[in-house]
Amino acid sequence: MKKILEVLQYGDGELRFNTDLDVKKDPMAIMDLTVNAMFSMATKLWGGNEQTVIAVIRSLFVADMAISVDRKVVLNGLGEESERMGELFMKMMKDLQNQGKAMTFPPGVQPPSSKNMN
Repeated sequence: MKKILEVLQYGDGELRFNTDLDVKKDPMAIMDLTVNAMFSMATKLWGGNEQTVIAVIRSLFVADMAISVDRKVVLNGLGEESERMGELFMKMMKDLQNQGKAMTFPPGVQPPSSKNMN
């Protein structure tokens, strides 16, 4: 098990961050993390706390953008990258659905509890 991101808030409001990832040693770790996050976000219910998790992720992103030197460049790059990743992901999911290897459910809808739904 890897610690992707640990964020601890201390009594004085100070946040401290920790991770087991080292992008200097393994630059592909972030790409792998992105793909794994997409699969998890699209295929699991994250223990029922997805609304709070997304809110926290977005809060961290807003804080990062607030102190960014050139917000527009970062946002444009993220927009382009996420669009490409989204297109690839949707194509892959469609291919898996056509092969009968994946099923999709709307947000908030859990798959039926069945032994063959693994």
